[in-house]
Amino acid sequence: MPLIELTDYYMTRTLKKEGDYSYFEIGEGTPIIVLHGLMGGLSNFDSVSKYFSDNGYKIVIPELPIYSMSLLKTNVKSFANYLSDFIEFKGFSEVILLGNSLGGHIGLYHTKMYSEKVKALVITGSSGLYESAMGGGYTKRSDYEVIKKKAQDVFYDPAVATKEIVDDVYATVNDRVKLVKTLAIAKSAIRHNMAKDLPNMHTPTCIIWGRNDNVTPPNVAKEFHDLLPDSDLFWIDKCGHAAMMEHPDEFNRILHGWLTERGF
Repeated sequence: MPLIELTDYYMTRTLKKEGDYSYFEIGEGTPIIVLHGLMGGLSNFDSVSKYFSDNGYKIVIPELPIYSMSLLKTNVKSFANYLSDFIEFKGFSEVILLGNSLGGHIGLYHTKMYSEKVKALVITGSSGLYESAMGGGYTKRSDYEVIKKKAQDVFYDPAVATKEIVDDVYATVNDRVKLVKTLAIAKSAIRHNMAKDLPNMHTPTCIIWGRNDNVTPPNVAKEFHDLLPDSDLFWIDKCGHAAMMEHPDEFNRILHGWLTERGF
């Protein structure tokens, strides 16, 4: 798995900072805007970035203001509006949205409100229907081993949870302001449940899911597929909550095949 190589490759590139936005951008072509999760870094999508920027797409990964907005605005709807403003700022007329976990939820909510600019939607391990695993379980947040176990449980192969990933999660949950905002986002995710909205959303949607996802279990993917009128569901075996990290080659193959078949 070339994750470490790719991370080293992309760490040499700096984020663009323009106006109120900080983002990574590479490639030319149809824009794919990548939406990271609650505790997911931009480097989680290194393989996606390299593959699709080499295959005729412009990859854009904005740093979402998860911990920088005021507490009152720390919610799914505000992040979806922020995304709309970013798309306007970049001057994109149509985009493909790709989101993991909370990023998938933001993509879904944005599509609900601004469907005219979303050519296609891709979700993997997305929240929006099932949020019991989000933001909770940090009562022992000062215990590094407890946090390490929680980080490992995100993946089928616990070795994917590198020390760097565990350290980042540990630092986040032990930052009081970030923890308060993490819990606010978890409550917002429950409040902004999408079950009633999905049947009215006709944007073509690719659902790629780890068959061993413990955070958003497989039945969640099936429910998304059942509720979204124009969706296709793909499984990746021996895979947890972050398919694009754990099985990057298979994830890219599935997504590229779907985009090609749909004419995107």
